[in-house]
Amino acid sequence: MNKITKDWTLGDVLTENEDLADILMGFGMHCFSCPLSQMETLEEASEAHGVDVDFLLEKLNEANNSL
Repeated sequence: MNKITKDWTLGDVLTENEDLADILMGFGMHCFSCPLSQMETLEEASEAHGVDVDFLLEKLNEANNSL
């Protein structure tokens, strides 16, 4: 599994592992069909949603490694 970093887009995350959608939704990031999800980085999305990007990355990578 690849390590997810803050420069990945939401689309990159879901391409890596569709099951990570639950983690993203838990952080209030529901807009997978939004065109921005293919361009906006996790860092940018985290800022827009008031989420700590480091905590998000920790949870995404933990889940990605265990799935």
